[in-house]
Amino acid sequence: MPHLLPRLSALAACGLSVLISTTAATAQNGLAGAYLAARQASMNGDYSAAAEYYGMALARDPSNPRLLENALMAFVGLGEVPKAVPVARRLETGGNLGQVANLVIIAEQMQRGAYDEMLDDFAAGRKSAPLVDGLVSAWARFGQGRMSDALAAFDDAADSTGLKAFALYHKAMALAAVGDFEGADEIFSGSAEGPLRATRRGVLAHAQVLSQLERNGDALELIDSVFGPDADPGIDALRERLAKGDTLPFDMIKTAADGAGEVFYTVAGALNGDAMDGYTLIYTRLAEYLAPANDEAKLLSASLLEAQERYQLAIESYGRVAPGSTAFYAAELGRVEVMRQSGDVEGAITALKKLTKTFAHIPGVHITLGDIYRGEENYQDARKAYDAAIALFKEPDDGQWFAYYARGIAHERLGNWDKAEADFRKALDLNPGQPQVLNYLGYSFVEMKTNLDEALDMIERAVDARPNDGYITDSLGWVLYRLGRYAEAVPHMERAAALMSVDPIVNDHLGDVYWAVGRRNEARFQWHRALSFDPEEADAERIRRKLEVGLDKVLQEEGAPPLKPANDG
Repeated sequence: MPHLLPRLSALAACGLSVLISTTAATAQNGLAGAYLAARQASMNGDYSAAAEYYGMALARDPSNPRLLENALMAFVGLGEVPKAVPVARRLETGGNLGQVANLVIIAEQMQRGAYDEMLDDFAAGRKSAPLVDGLVSAWARFGQGRMSDALAAFDDAADSTGLKAFALYHKAMALAAVGDFEGADEIFSGSAEGPLRATRRGVLAHAQVLSQLERNGDALELIDSVFGPDADPGIDALRERLAKGDTLPFDMIKTAADGAGEVFYTVAGALNGDAMDGYTLIYTRLAEYLAPANDEAKLLSASLLEAQERYQLAIESYGRVAPGSTAFYAAELGRVEVMRQSGDVEGAITALKKLTKTFAHIPGVHITLGDIYRGEENYQDARKAYDAAIALFKEPDDGQWFAYYARGIAHERLGNWDKAEADFRKALDLNPGQPQVLNYLGYSFVEMKTNLDEALDMIERAVDARPNDGYITDSLGWVLYRLGRYAEAVPHMERAAALMSVDPIVNDHLGDVYWAVGRRNEARFQWHRALSFDPEEADAERIRRKLEVGLDKVLQEEGAPPLKPANDG
């Protein structure tokens, strides 16, 4: 929605191309050193370093508007909004207010409860973005106790911005916050203006509203229809409370600041994926500042930081979700994944082992642990983790295919082929057309030179399902090669190499296929390419030998059957 919230450069889009040092020594060389270090940190999304170096630069040039603006965004990106507020005020004093400074000032006024001041500023011309201004103004009137004016302001925002669903959602939240649960349900259910989009927070809010109306059965039906039977533990806990007859409190929004925080979170959700991550992060950080209990805002901040590879900050954001929250399970899985990405595999495993005790009844926790072990090629412990997950399965479900597939890989790598094949076939029983399983089992048959006709059928089905998957296309070319159908293999191997141009195995396979059809120079070229991409690849010595004496001689030395086209007798 570019018309709603124009993208800013945030912390990234500057024109520097030269790499500079970001050490303290560099920053101490004067304003230029600190400024350049800060800009480089901003380009890299390093909010901590950017905030530090912009602070150093501002100590030497405290009224520089560019320094102030970038320091402001660094502080907000870091989640240190209280430090950003005086910077925004200095920009205001200097007449250099931009959108982010306005947003920070608005957030601080709402957090402080300065509703009159904020509305006076709006009347005097303060602007940030149409949807933000309209909805926050409505929440300010809510904070003043002027509910009728607040509802009218929500309606005005719906009519003036063209984004009626956003305004209706906030109107429903405001009604619920003052105990008008019938009015809130009328909006949430769609009786007023048509159904609202089913976001997680919206569904949870509506469930709380229905429970307050003594309609726990309807709340359960709503949750089941949106989240299904395999929801996360937080949703399951909510189901249990509703089923027992507990009345859920409406606690999504308690104050005007919470409402304003919901505005920033709503906008962040709309921007996510369309705007730069650093810009979207400004909205999630302001949402966290205004509504510390909004755990979904923390999750979104963490995912944005993860996307920018600011792993420690992401881990901290995930870690701020309390164990009692409905979002805790998702937060812990997110934290584990960031730890893994950052290289702290042992830390990730330790955290997951703890989760397998806290959430021992959830197969997904054990599967995630198995996946990390499998990624570390610890197939024995991976198998045990998958065993634990599969033991928890009750009724067969097509979603269970992955656990059997993953355990099958662990069995195969441990040399237990019979058990591996049984797991792969079980996965296909549960999900007959699953391309990953079809490809893995088919390719395994090809490598073992057995069941080649069945392997071909499996891999052809996998290619039909995923025609742009280079690995699967490579498998199809390779099974045709194994069957002696060399000419048929060529276009598939060429396509695989086009899809995965720097993969050493695919290029090696293409070289073999070229050799089999007599295109010897092209074969040698592909083998050279394969070696150039990974000189230490497992078959590097074999590739070098093929370059020396040719594929026919290598096959003879290995005691393998010679190349023979399928139609040669």
